[in-house]
Amino acid sequence: MTSATAQPNDSGESTDSAEDRVRIFDTTLRDGEQAPGFSMDRRAKLCMAQALEALGVDVLEAGFPQASPDDFAAVEEIARSLRNTTVCALARCQTGDIDTSARALERAHRSRIHLFLSTSPLHREHKLGMSKQQVLDTAVASILHARKYCADIEFSAEDALRTEPEFLVEVFSAAIAAGATTVNVPDTVGYTTPAEIFDLFTYLRQHIRDAHKAVFSSHCHDDLGMAVANSLAAVSGGARQVECTINGIGERAGNAALEEIVMALKVRAPRFGLHTHIDTRKLFPTSRLLSQLTGQTVQRNKAVVGDNAFAHESGIHQHGMLKHRNTYEIMRPEDVGIAETTLVLGKHSGRHALRQRLETLGHKLDDEAMENVFKRFKALADRKREIRDEDLEALALGQDPDATGPWHLTQLNTSSHLGGSASASVKLRHENGHEVGEAAIGDGPVDAVLRAIERATGTDMVLTRFQVRAISEGGDAQGHAQLVARHAKRDWHGSSVSTDIIEATAHAALAIVNRIERQVRDGSADALALEGATA
Repeated sequence: MTSATAQPNDSGESTDSAEDRVRIFDTTLRDGEQAPGFSMDRRAKLCMAQALEALGVDVLEAGFPQASPDDFAAVEEIARSLRNTTVCALARCQTGDIDTSARALERAHRSRIHLFLSTSPLHREHKLGMSKQQVLDTAVASILHARKYCADIEFSAEDALRTEPEFLVEVFSAAIAAGATTVNVPDTVGYTTPAEIFDLFTYLRQHIRDAHKAVFSSHCHDDLGMAVANSLAAVSGGARQVECTINGIGERAGNAALEEIVMALKVRAPRFGLHTHIDTRKLFPTSRLLSQLTGQTVQRNKAVVGDNAFAHESGIHQHGMLKHRNTYEIMRPEDVGIAETTLVLGKHSGRHALRQRLETLGHKLDDEAMENVFKRFKALADRKREIRDEDLEALALGQDPDATGPWHLTQLNTSSHLGGSASASVKLRHENGHEVGEAAIGDGPVDAVLRAIERATGTDMVLTRFQVRAISEGGDAQGHAQLVARHAKRDWHGSSVSTDIIEATAHAALAIVNRIERQVRDGSADALALEGATA
């Protein structure tokens, strides 16, 4: 079930009450993208922008056009491409910035210019060298100039949470009088607490002149780990726009995470009485798209979209989940775009979860056989961090889950070519003494290695997931390669460790090939039947 969606009126504006809806202002492509490790090229930015529009964000901050020609071009292309989402460009309170932003937004279907100026005593003295009156005059002049280009103007008081509240009232009152339609109260350095930001929004809405003429917005950073909590407190205090990013990426410790704010408002709707226009079923796919485009993985324990968000290993939790899912889940995985809950089998799992998983895989065991498998499962779980389906099948069939072979890698050579292609050659030896060598060309060295192993062993595989991460530091760091490949309508897992990530990938691929061959060889009719099952 997605969040409620209001119908537009003849002017294209939403007809739902401004007091009942929280607008989602996404700054993944501006505040998020400028953080170290998350930069994206123009193609990646456009791809992400289109996904964010499909997700249902109200405003998309596409970039800072004055920063560079490439940023200008990215904003311009996104503005031209999006149809429903308002495309926003960031600008300092300087004429050149405003003019550049206006040019970048010329072909936008819906546009906004976002002006910002520091207001805190610390920033006024050490960053700007300006008095209160100079800050006030600059803000008003910039808003009036921006209004010549665009009717939708947002003004942000940078470092607002360390600014004197009475000065914020003065600045925002003048901004609204000059034509600002949104006033943003950023916790630029993640300094505040939920109680403080609630009190500030309440105070501002009570004292700012013509407060009803503007939307109040929050923008919280996560330096103390409270960005989402602070954003929700701001909403409770009257904010009706929240600025956030996918996966919480952003400067330093990041921004408030879009997916966490949206799902908090959805799950706790009776408390907040508010909704968004986000299609929550697209949260997980959008999160994973960002991960793919930036090469930065999502932490396993990340709320809402992490691998562990809907995974349970504890035997007590698994037993409860098998009885009734609400015992340990406050959200449905389907609501955020995850296919289903995962009962992860490991050393903390119990008999109920093990029996249920074995039956799903087609193994119905009597009590005596089940007890034997359970003992072997516990022994294996003490040695392995996570038990895969292929491990369970080996246990059920009386095999050794740690078995290697029958294929072994004896030689591996790879080379990369201009244009992105690569070639690989492998030599393999089978435990029956047979040796084979094959070569292949692929889109990259990983693809070439997989193709060569497929040819050498005669096993068709479609790679569905590939992840490499360092497990040590330094120039000789070890890389851990994890693969998931599709074969005979099933997902097969393989992993390996090496200082050479291509070699680690080859061994991980060979582990998959060996598991497939052992299942077919040792499992007889049962194993062949399993090839049509879904893991």
